[in-house]
Parts: sequence; C-alpha cells; structure tokens
Amino acid sequence: MYKNIFKRVIDFILALLGILVLSPIFIIAFTALYFSNKGKPFFNQERPGRYGNIFKIIKFKTMTDQTDVNGNLLPDNLRLTTVGKWVRKTSVDEIPQLINVLRGDMSLVGPRPLRVYYLPLYSNEQNRRHEVRPGITGWAQVNGRNTLSWTQKFQYDVWYVDNLSFFLDVKILFKTVFKIFKTNEVNATADITMIPFDGKN
Repeated sequence: MYKNIFKRVIDFILALLGILVLSPIFIIAFTALYFSNKGKPFFNQERPGRYGNIFKIIKFKTMTDQTDVNGNLLPDNLRLTTVGKWVRKTSVDEIPQLINVLRGDMSLVGPRPLRVYYLPLYSNEQNRRHEVRPGITGWAQVNGRNTLSWTQKFQYDVWYVDNLSFFLDVKILFKTVFKIFKTNEVNATADITMIPFDGKN
C-alpha cells in the first residue's frame, strides 16, 4: 500500500513544502548561477526513471561548458565554478529535482537516476533498481555516496527495492540531512565526480 499509493502522496506533499521552505536558497543559488554560467542556471539531462522510462532531470548547473582544442569537455574540476563548488558541496544543486518529484518523474527517496547510456550495461539484477522511481537521495547515498564502487552502489539500490518501506524512507531522509554536512564523499577523485560505469566496476 505504501509503495504503490502513499509514497507518491507523501512525495508530492513534501516536495511542495520543500520548494516553499527552500525558496530563499533557491532564489540565491539561481541568481548566483545565472551570472556565473552566463544566463544558464539550470542543467537538464535525460535519465531513466521507473521501468526505464526516460525523463529530463533538473539540477542547478555547477560547471561550465568549456572544451579543449578538440571540442571535448574539460575535466570536471576545471569546469566547476566557484559558486558551483559551494552549490554541489551543500547539495543545493539537488533542489530543482523537487520539481521532478512533483511531476512524478522521481521520488524523494530511491536509487539515483543515472545516465541513459548505462542501460544496456546493467545485469538483470542491477536493472532491478528501475522497479521503483529514482530518488533525490537513496540508500547508497547515505552509505558512502561516491566513495562506493558501482557494484556496491547497485547492491544497495537493489536492497532498497526489496526492503522499501515508510520507516526506511524516513531513516534515509534523516541520514541525508547529516550527510549534507559531510562533503568528503561528494567527489570520488579530484577530476571527476564518479568513474564512469563500464558494466564491470
């Protein structure tokens, strides 16, 4: 009952309240990123949702679009703006995803939505992470975030799918609040947020 009905209702109510409560921070971040990113405060990207259905995730844009002489994007650490660094460390960049929650694309809690091109790389077991709506935060995020290997992340994701409950979601939300102030797990290396998934690691 919770998984199929009440979770969605609670998501909608809390997302709406979250947007209202966090609106001052939203406005400050929006304004700062608007100027630091030359009028582009938001970042939109296609991600797979529940059952693999594609949607566009909304985040604050923390990096520039700078490229090298060959037209390839520079490493993350070279494109991360000063404002973007603060926005990312404090997880403020995740606030716009509350709009995705209102739309029904995402849940407050669930496996993080990854890149679309990873879909063919998942094993049948790993692909089970798409049996529920992806979340702004999740079991893997409060148990290591980007310090985990992909294998560990997917194990946590599938464990969440099998153990989803109201009390587990509440536990994850509370742990997320504390994790926001622990920034050492945000970046896996100095150059990139997370080593790309290749179907093995």
